[in-house]
Amino acid sequence: MNNILFFLTPKAMCSYLYDDYTMRQALEKMEATGFAALPILNRRGEYRGTLTEGDLLWGIKNMCYMDMRQAEARRIMEISRRKDNVPVRVTTSMHDLVERASHQNFVPVVDDKNAFIGIITRRAIIQYCQEALFPGD
Repeated sequence: MNNILFFLTPKAMCSYLYDDYTMRQALEKMEATGFAALPILNRRGEYRGTLTEGDLLWGIKNMCYMDMRQAEARRIMEISRRKDNVPVRVTTSMHDLVERASHQNFVPVVDDKNAFIGIITRRAIIQYCQEALFPGD
């Protein structure tokens, strides 16, 4: 298997945040989806980073002093993020994809113009490996 697109969850099926969302909008979206981390895109569809629940929690504490009204006025790009999930291009090798996925729950995938096209989850890679190693189980 050399084509990473086999593992891709397309953008249309992904949850994500826009970089102009407020902290409150991000909090509500994360609560609704149940995901602990979501990719951040700009309105042109370019990948901008990853926001985690922890980033959001510390942002609310440090920037809003636990006042949700202030969270409506602060943009998520103002939050210091601990670590962004580093994206890969569609031409990335399987070796590099697996290496990246070993450090991230999901790997954002971008095209040559840095437009977000979807994610590859660690789970999808593990399921593929399980089926390859233990067929019929």
